[in-house]
Amino acid sequence: PSTLVITFLFVPLCPTVLHALRYFSTASSGVPNFPEFVVVGLVDDVQMVHYDSNTQRAEAKQGWMEKVTADDPRYWEKETQVSKRDQETYKDRISTLKKRFNQTGGVHTYQRMYGCEWDDETGVTNGFYQFGYDGEDFLAFDLKTKTWIAPTPQAVITKHEWDRDADQNERWKNYLTQECIDWLKKYLDYGRSSLLRTELPSVSLLQKTPSSPVTCHASGFYPNKIMLFWTRDGEELLEDVDHGEILHNHDGTFQKSVDLDLSSVKAEDWGRYSCVFQLSGVKKDIVTKLDPKVIKTNWVKPSDLTIPIITAVAVIAVSLIACIGFRVYKKKQGEELKSISPWTEFNHKIRDMLF
Repeated sequence: PSTLVITFLFVPLCPTVLHALRYFSTASSGVPNFPEFVVVGLVDDVQMVHYDSNTQRAEAKQGWMEKVTADDPRYWEKETQVSKRDQETYKDRISTLKKRFNQTGGVHTYQRMYGCEWDDETGVTNGFYQFGYDGEDFLAFDLKTKTWIAPTPQAVITKHEWDRDADQNERWKNYLTQECIDWLKKYLDYGRSSLLRTELPSVSLLQKTPSSPVTCHASGFYPNKIMLFWTRDGEELLEDVDHGEILHNHDGTFQKSVDLDLSSVKAEDWGRYSCVFQLSGVKKDIVTKLDPKVIKTNWVKPSDLTIPIITAVAVIAVSLIACIGFRVYKKKQGEELKSISPWTEFNHKIRDMLF
């Protein structure tokens, strides 16, 4: 008999995860209904700090961030003052860059992203500090040489100016490689109950029609360091598969799907295929065998329908197609934007956090 095989997982006490602390700042000019300056701080993609030019105040976005005042009673006051200073500085820089790029009006953005990463098993760390203008790379800090990289001619003036400030560059290296890592570990400890938790997903096989690809959909997992893929005879499939993006759920967990095109696969060979879910730090996988009996679908044979039911299903199908079509459009649109600008993910994060 056909069965749905799920291998239950045993979670180790200390799952291995690459943790990250990131700060994103965006100054904008000519953007309607959007703050002129926004700062967001994230630990492992969870927003914990927010400031914008409308509120003029740095605020906690997670309850556990209130613990920071035990280590530094003036933390929020200092964060607010730093953001206010950056707000004025970045506004002036947009004016300067518009002149360098020979621009007059229009919409313009000046952005900064900096932070650090820490592997909790190997102890390996990494730091990053970079700027963008109008969605393109503008400057990046080289930790090894403690100098700035200018990918565009308009950034060379700033590069030379900042390279001469050796003391400041040394301070940035120390922050990115030491102080930032210390703060990252503190934040992880503050939010241990949520940031260091492990949640396993429910895995479902979905199919729109008998001729459509079969979708393996995993939802409800945390953290988002996962692998989801199809196998044939135990080997990962690289062809006839389409990987979706990792998306946020409203409860803070994540979801992801991967499609398998079975148009050239014989029915008797379906049993050779399985969907595999792997979560970072977890020893065993969730394996779901491809079985027609466990596939969920809203498709019904036309001969089994009465006219009223046909009408109802048609309405549902149109709505479903519209939703799927919009999702595919947004996905393709996102892929196209990413191919144009490395700052697209940055902008999407800020947009999602504000709206």
